[in-house]
Amino acid sequence: MHSIDLDQAATTALDPQVREAMEPWLGEHFGNPSSRHRRGVAAAEAVDRARAQLAGVVGARSEDVIFTSGGTEADNLAVLGLARARSARGRKLVIGPTEHAAVRASAEALESEGFAIASARADAEGALDREHLTELLDAETVVVAQMLVSNEFGSVYPSAPLARLVRACAPNAALHVDAVQALGKLELSIGELDADSLALSAHKIHGPQGVGALVLAPGTSLRPLVFGGGQQGGRRPGTENVAGVVGFGRAAELAEQLRGRTLEHLRELRLRLATGLARIEGAHLLELGAQTMPGICTVLFEGVPAEVRLHHLDERGVAVSVGSACQAHDSDVSPSALAVGLDADAARRMLRFSFSRHTTAEEIDAALAALEAVEGELGSLGR
Repeated sequence: MHSIDLDQAATTALDPQVREAMEPWLGEHFGNPSSRHRRGVAAAEAVDRARAQLAGVVGARSEDVIFTSGGTEADNLAVLGLARARSARGRKLVIGPTEHAAVRASAEALESEGFAIASARADAEGALDREHLTELLDAETVVVAQMLVSNEFGSVYPSAPLARLVRACAPNAALHVDAVQALGKLELSIGELDADSLALSAHKIHGPQGVGALVLAPGTSLRPLVFGGGQQGGRRPGTENVAGVVGFGRAAELAEQLRGRTLEHLRELRLRLATGLARIEGAHLLELGAQTMPGICTVLFEGVPAEVRLHHLDERGVAVSVGSACQAHDSDVSPSALAVGLDADAARRMLRFSFSRHTTAEEIDAALAALEAVEGELGSLGR
């Protein structure tokens, strides 16, 4: 077990208040929400309360919240479901330059069905190249997928201006926004973002793993990925994970209540890390785009691949990441790193440090001390 976890963008510890909300549904209450007896009705009411909690956080209607097994499934359901529902209007998708693997893989699956896939570019500063995006959008475009906060770099991609561009240039397109890393840090309103769908995940905000949600704008239709029941309006059938859903609702409620304080805390931690990194030769904190989520800090090092530093830090009780946890087992470099202009060598020298509201200043200081020790050790080995 790590004593210092600076890989909070990968997952976060379950908040005690979330655990408390879940516990009854892990034991004494175990009804199926689709059952019509009292035990089932109680479970259905618990799911409905959680749905309302999450809807309230993102400015949606309760009936437009679809619970999933996580952010990956939410992205899959959006990209595949929206595209297939609109296939009579066009068969083209446009995806952002730094999208999560869940979006990219869904787009690749649609390619085998005859859809055309186009990738937007990042500009020289790492922000979305809107001029290039404008060239890609047309009447054949049925889905545009652009994340709100990059899980690898923390870059924030404003959704509302993008939505205006999509509405003007691709009238048949639905805009899907992966907001997994934004929940609990940015104010989220599906209406103000002008998105047709939002992907969310519980375990990024001190909720349980294995629970996510796809939130739809009113009137948005999509085809389901699984079949066999009428739960959730038939859009995602199957017996709901009641304990997980209850935990997600409570986690979202807590994250929203603490959002302002959390963001300020993350800013302080980022500044502390940046100040410490300035003392380490060959460490460069990447700043990509006009706005960055302070809880995700990507550092480019000189010398050996980041994987080496990761294991040295791991031995000292500090957990960091070489990028997205969902790509940790891939041998190739991150497509997102290449998309923002880094070459393959630089991409292999990136470490991601990420924090949550539970991370302390003392943990940042201890991690910096461990990193300085690692750099000294690597230097003595000639890197």
